[in-house]
Amino acid sequence: MSGLPNPRVAVVGAEGGSLPITAQQEHFSLAFTHMVTYAAGFSIKNHETDYDGVDITIVSSAEYEMYYCPEFELQLKCTTQQNLLREDHMAWALEAKPFRKLTHPKRYNPALLGVLLIPDEQEALLEQDEDALLTRSRMYWQWANQVGVLPDRQESKTVHLPRANLFDVPQLQDIMATIGEGGDW
Repeated sequence: MSGLPNPRVAVVGAEGGSLPITAQQEHFSLAFTHMVTYAAGFSIKNHETDYDGVDITIVSSAEYEMYYCPEFELQLKCTTQQNLLREDHMAWALEAKPFRKLTHPKRYNPALLGVLLIPDEQEALLEQDEDALLTRSRMYWQWANQVGVLPDRQESKTVHLPRANLFDVPQLQDIMATIGEGGDW
């Protein structure tokens, strides 16, 4: 094996790819969310568009104290801007139109904003070998009803997603339990 190349290679963002970086980021955020969601034991309803201010709906097939099959909607964003990460939160500027849709007070299902922070270097985005699939990405989330309000005529608002709100399997299960048990969201 000494003459073979290192089996750990960068998979996404390789030279010669035809997808623009923004499309790669959009798809990577969806793939990241799918992996965490399925690992948590939930399923996903896809939306053809994010016209309503959300990209996907995450659904449980379990019965909780108050609800059977609870679900919530998730608006996804993705960035390489490491400077948005602060000591205790990630700062994200959300434009007025998606902000108002995501935080609409008459929204039927709970909604969350999730922002995936990925490495600056495309070569570091994803590594894979026979033993592991590794990404140095992480997603922070916040309940949509906790991002505040957007004053009239303001074009955007910077929202704070706590670093404690890491979109991982245990937290995703806690989010669903909060909804399923009729807790405050």
